[in-house]
Amino acid sequence: MKLEIYADVLCPWCYIGKRRLAAALARHAGRDRVDIVWRGYELAPEAGRTPGPTAAEAMAGWFGEEAPARIARIRSLGVAEGLELNLHLSRPVNTFDAHRLNKLAADRGRADRMMELLLHAYHTEGLNVADLQVLRHLGGEAGLDGDEVHAVLAGDDYAEQVRADRRRAAEHGVTGVPGLVIDGRPPVSGVQPVADLRRLLTRGPAGPSAGQGGPAGG
Repeated sequence: MKLEIYADVLCPWCYIGKRRLAAALARHAGRDRVDIVWRGYELAPEAGRTPGPTAAEAMAGWFGEEAPARIARIRSLGVAEGLELNLHLSRPVNTFDAHRLNKLAADRGRADRMMELLLHAYHTEGLNVADLQVLRHLGGEAGLDGDEVHAVLAGDDYAEQVRADRRRAAEHGVTGVPGLVIDGRPPVSGVQPVADLRRLLTRGPAGPSAGQGGPAGG
């Protein structure tokens, strides 16, 4: 089984979905036969490297009076998965280089670890995941060779692969994150309850389409 996960570092739902999917896979009899591929899906490709307003402030602009309840819901769902989602600390930035770094990690068999570190750095620690120094440090934490990480971030390695992911997302009908594509079938949401994800892994996808929306979800 090929499981493609379309995700972006900026999305708290992707962190929640990652935890739920891990729980579903842990109980899946065919786990060893599941080929997991992380696909980059930039939510804010126009953003720069310099952090601006926090995710919480952005949500206040999007949702007005509904924002506090939405923020509380995201934080509560995060806690249920053992996550600390600090939307008052995380500041949306460009994630193109973060996705390139994860492509390198995938080639070294460390994509899941790399994505975990990127999500934690952004959502829990409030770090700037567009800062090359931050990315180099996280690459080291993931067990990647420091010289190789430096070379990738200093050049344009994996840039075309990240762009290809976005084109592939459009071809598969993925319009938001986290999105799951199982064996090339239509995309489904990757933030479903663990029991539903287990059924998808066993019987194939059916149900809600993929995506929660923007960097802070809906």
